[in-house]
Order: sequence, then structure tokens, then C-alpha cells
Amino acid sequence: MLAVDDLHTYLGDSHILRGVSFELPAGSALGLLGRNGMGKTTLIRSMLGYVRPRAGRVRWLGTDITGHLPERITRLGLGYVPEGRGIFPNLSVRENLLMAARPAADGASPWTLERVLETFPRLAERLSHGGQQLSGGEQQMLAIGRALMTHPRLLILDEATEGLAPLVVAEIWRVIALIRASGLSTLVVDRNIRAVLAHTDRALVMEKGRVVMSGESAALAADPAAMAQVLGV
Repeated sequence: MLAVDDLHTYLGDSHILRGVSFELPAGSALGLLGRNGMGKTTLIRSMLGYVRPRAGRVRWLGTDITGHLPERITRLGLGYVPEGRGIFPNLSVRENLLMAARPAADGASPWTLERVLETFPRLAERLSHGGQQLSGGEQQMLAIGRALMTHPRLLILDEATEGLAPLVVAEIWRVIALIRASGLSTLVVDRNIRAVLAHTDRALVMEKGRVVMSGESAALAADPAAMAQVLGV
């Protein structure tokens, strides 16, 4: 479904991504791990067109989308929940959700407003509340719900549980598990290594802009010494 081939990205004069390559098959869940500053968010932004790579290719369903505009890439079926959430504070919960809604490419409508509200009961209770009135956890739920309303074929979650209370974190991981079980492809970035490996099929570990370790999530979880050596945990 998604293939990244020898991607190199610079921010100014800084060489951030140094030959990143991986594939994400349809219906699978991929974890992206690494300490802060190792290039994870730059990789996502390079894939989605927010940053133009200097070299390499990003292919979506066999088509080269390298450097395409973000809005064009989103319409192809890539949903993005950014670090920091990016909701509209002056819009209500209902408006935040409905402004992103569009029909699924295959004519199906699996992620209706009703289904999103069933998945996030807290949002159903706060439909008329403005985005700025929500707690951090509720804003994160809204950001995920809004991305689902676009009917993505791949959902990318960047630091979905950062800064949230433990009970809210548990709720977010419950929803991520539901999304994965629905067959929707996911790419998950999070600092909770154990949770990422528990909710993905495969995982990549990045260090200084390179993929230094990859494999089945269960195998990586079974080798904590190797993970600790790379991630410093």
C-alpha cells in the first residue's frame, strides 16, 4: 500500500532523513519508534507532502506521490492525526467532525458521524462544545474522530497519547485497537514502546535519521535488551 524508498530529507542545511526505506502492506499496522529528534515526525511530514524530500520516493498504491501537496495526498486516502492535534478551537465538536467528512472512495460509509460518536462517547456528550472547551484527552479523541471521518485507507497517528492522563491513554489505545481490528491500515508513533509493539504487526526503530532495527513487533518485544540498546530505555 505505502512504500518509502531511500528517502533523504533536509531541513535547511541539516540532513535529517538518511536513506529511509520501508513498506506498509494493506490492512497492516506499523509502529515507528525512536528517541526524540531521530526523524520520526520529519518522515511522516515528508510522506504527506509537508516537507519535500531531497531524494528518494514515496509510492502510494504504486503511484509516485513524492512532493505532492498535502491536500492532494490526503484525498488519496491518507488520514493524519498530527502531534499537537490541530483541531479548530473556534468550531464545535460537531463542526470539527462534519467539516472533514467525505464519502469513502469505494462508496461505502463505515465511518459515519454516528459511528465516530459511538466510538468516542465523550464526544457525543460534548457535541455543542467548542474545541477550546475540551480537555487534552477529548481534543485527541476529536482529532482521531475527525481523521476517521475522511474515510482513510491508512491512518497515521503521531504521538497520540503524549501528555495525557493514564485513564485517557488507556482509552486511546482501546480505540487504536478497535481501528486496527476493523482492518484499517495504521502507522503509529508513540513513546510507549510496549503499547506500540502490542498494537502493531511490525515496527521500525529510527536513530539519527536512519532505520536501525525492524521486524515483527512480537519479536522486537521479546528482545528487550536489543531495544534498550537502541532506544536507551
